[in-house]
Amino acid sequence: MLGSDVCIHMSNRSQFVPSWLVPEAAGDLPLTVSRLSLLALAAAFAVGYGAGFAVPLEVQAGVYLLGMVAMNLPHGGYEHFENLRRRAASFQGKYIVAYLVGIAAFGALFFVAPVAGLGLAVTVAVAKGGFGGVQSMDALYGTDHLRTRPQRWLAAVVRGGAVMVVPMLFWTDVFYAFSSVMISIFDPSAVSALGGDIATRRLVLGGGYGALVVAHLGLGYRRAAGTGSFLADAAETLLLIAYFALVPVVIAVGLYFPLWYSARQVARSSAVDDTAMTQADATGMLDALDADDPARATLASWAVLIVGSVATFGLAAVLWLLSPQPLGGGGILVGLVAFWSIFVSIIALPHVVVGGWLDRTRGIWYVP
Repeated sequence: MLGSDVCIHMSNRSQFVPSWLVPEAAGDLPLTVSRLSLLALAAAFAVGYGAGFAVPLEVQAGVYLLGMVAMNLPHGGYEHFENLRRRAASFQGKYIVAYLVGIAAFGALFFVAPVAGLGLAVTVAVAKGGFGGVQSMDALYGTDHLRTRPQRWLAAVVRGGAVMVVPMLFWTDVFYAFSSVMISIFDPSAVSALGGDIATRRLVLGGGYGALVVAHLGLGYRRAAGTGSFLADAAETLLLIAYFALVPVVIAVGLYFPLWYSARQVARSSAVDDTAMTQADATGMLDALDADDPARATLASWAVLIVGSVATFGLAAVLWLLSPQPLGGGGILVGLVAFWSIFVSIIALPHVVVGGWLDRTRGIWYVP
């Protein structure tokens, strides 16, 4: 459910269009940035294709690493950091243990069955983009056109599917090439499992996804209540599809998460009423962050940043050392993109499951 302040804010808007260009509330600026960023990139590449412009794969890899490591990684840590603040120490401990267990289990799957691991990684990316997106819709412009739980799941699959399914359809060769490198990190012989009739697979995948898009937009249209939520959802859904169809997949994925997913989660956290997130009676490991003494709070923030950075890159180092072929035979930049994609997917699974779905009290996509 939306907080009352968010509902009042949304009900006062007469049309959806002005919110693209005229921020009216705390969350509107990052929301507008996310929309205009993807729109500008899609338009730029559409024009570039007409002029015969092509981006070398090495440059695409560099953009991906900039987007996913430098721009997006800090936000992932911030989501958990904010979620664990003002929570009891017992909860924080269970949360961390469950997170590490999820990482270990998913990492082990890649070593035992890399093709299955890659399939789960794709599913996790769809779930993160989709369900995180629906939650941000709840907070930012409402979801009154999504009347049932199955319809919300449909919306999540369509939005998240744009992140993985659309690149499979429009950038098939590059998508499968990077998939091969990712599998080769663990077992080069397993790459043969990606073979088969790719054309038929692409036709079935495209037909299935297209049907889901039509169903999502059709149901949303029929159940729209005239508040503008359906128009916003439809426009953003089509924007996502156009973005991943027009922008090369390596760049598209690398910039989607910082410019769209993270920006919209910032918008969500800015828009919701966070009073329900305060637990004054909880005694947790992060209490020092809320200390009245500025020096103590600053030192605690620094410590959290250092611990989080060491833990993240420590886990990446462990994966690197254990992997038979960390770069998957793809060269420095391409190999690093493949390796980082695997690593991010491994830490993203508990990010979604533990931080999003199992934490029913708040969760990383909290909307009161």
